[in-house]
Amino acid sequence: MILHTEYQERREQLMAKIGSGTAIFKSAPVAVMHNDVEYAFRQDSDFFYLTGFNEPEAVAVLAPHHEEHRFILFVQPKEREKEVWTGYRTGVEAAKEKFGADEAYPIAELDEKLPQYLEKADRIYYHLGRDRKFNDTILDHWQRLMRTYSKRGTGPFAIESTNPILHAMRQVKSAAELEMMRKAVAISVEAHNHARDFAQPGRYEYEVQAEIEHIFRLRGALGPAYPSIVASGANSCVLHYIENDRQMQDNDLLLIDAGCAYGYYNADITRTFPVGNKFTPEQKILYELVLRAQQDAIAQIQPGNPYNQFHDTAVRVLVEGLMDLGLLAGDIEEIIKEEKYKPFYMHRTGHWLGLDVHDAGAYKHGENWQILQPGHVVTVEPGLYIGMDTEPVEGQPAIDECWRGIGIRIEDDVLVTAEGHEVMTEAVPKSVEDMER
Repeated sequence: MILHTEYQERREQLMAKIGSGTAIFKSAPVAVMHNDVEYAFRQDSDFFYLTGFNEPEAVAVLAPHHEEHRFILFVQPKEREKEVWTGYRTGVEAAKEKFGADEAYPIAELDEKLPQYLEKADRIYYHLGRDRKFNDTILDHWQRLMRTYSKRGTGPFAIESTNPILHAMRQVKSAAELEMMRKAVAISVEAHNHARDFAQPGRYEYEVQAEIEHIFRLRGALGPAYPSIVASGANSCVLHYIENDRQMQDNDLLLIDAGCAYGYYNADITRTFPVGNKFTPEQKILYELVLRAQQDAIAQIQPGNPYNQFHDTAVRVLVEGLMDLGLLAGDIEEIIKEEKYKPFYMHRTGHWLGLDVHDAGAYKHGENWQILQPGHVVTVEPGLYIGMDTEPVEGQPAIDECWRGIGIRIEDDVLVTAEGHEVMTEAVPKSVEDMER
């Protein structure tokens, strides 16, 4: 559990970085499933990271230069008639008490109250996002202040995105965040191991999905961190396959990419295994190649290494293996440079993980890759996908039919530590011996 003192520490850290600026954050919109039916609300990750406040129609303002109010919340007021239909609200007074705001107002008073927190700021920190109406609100306030600058002698001359500052903070996970992620991982590990035992020829992909997601909710997770991928046979060659409606057959591979969200923190695990008892010879060869690429890539997760190093390592292992199998030919350096392997491996080897599945934070600064440091969490997920209609790059060998319909991905969540790394998801087996019955 993340205590409110940690949210406060995050706000203080951000305010120290913005100096005389004012930062503004908008809550996530309510998403509509169909007609007037709404999805369960999921707060904007930046907003949640700074406040822990989990309601829509809210705005958080950080104004370190203000004499009285440094942290301000605009929220929905208590309203009995609406709460009967859509659930309880914190309300204005409780927002101060429960979430540590110096001041709180009804959201309807935003336009009236916001200028006092902007007029002495030297800039506005706000990320122009997908909410165009709110973007226009902030731009209107800024333009009004600029028009009256000559009379007041103060005001924000620029609008700057909060992302570079805040997302750099989010990249490095605290002990409390890692505790939440370990819980998400533990639940996801249990679900994957159960799915491995449950899957068999004749069952449908959605049956496996149901077993996985049953464990997610049974163990207290919010639900899937992303739509669960349960892909058998040639479906395993579709990277984001989510139909999950095929009946599994003997000699199929089953690729499961699934993880849960626990307290807004996410796990992301992929395993690929035979639905029947054993890999076919071709499946086993490709599986061992992907596994070797993953193991070598994980070894590169070390503090001080550039982010791209583990991807480059996985690519080289995969290319060497594909060349040995006659699926690629030529000079290895040219193949890698010109990405002639892309028909078989079209995605990168990982991403940041945390409050978002593809978590916040830059991968590069100009031409320089981000340097891994303790507290970073990444996924490591090489794969090979040879679909029924995969075509090689011009000049590369034809694809023998024996390889077609095979898709393999192996993914673990890896924490960068002071000493090296920790594979947080290692309790899900992945050796050939463990994958076969």
